[in-house]
Amino acid sequence: MTDNNEEPKVIVEVSPQTTEMVESQMVGETEDIKQETAALIEALKRRAQVEAQSAGTLTRETYLNAVRQAREAIEQNQLIERARIENAFDMVQNEATKNFESIIAEVQELGDRLQAAAQAAWDVLTAPRPKP
Repeated sequence: MTDNNEEPKVIVEVSPQTTEMVESQMVGETEDIKQETAALIEALKRRAQVEAQSAGTLTRETYLNAVRQAREAIEQNQLIERARIENAFDMVQNEATKNFESIIAEVQELGDRLQAAAQAAWDVLTAPRPKP
């Protein structure tokens, strides 16, 4: 069972070649992004293979048509993925905004406290002293 905001994850077996390609091309990205990209590439490869096999003989033209059909099918599904990506981006942006606002509030509170402490110290230093 997943939360309302999460979709169930599909486990995709990724080939070592795809993993190596993703690792070399996406240096500095998070493991989640690399894994999702590798899974997408594997899904594209499998879809192209299925399309090519269902078309019959694997001639060059048949293969190219199968790849085009797979790409078109993936592009038609792009709206869902784009919405998920935009939703994730919005969540990250909202969380960053909340964190930034929290930091600003803490810095402001610290500034107010330091100002109050400085004023108290000034008042003590400048207060008239009774003469002995």
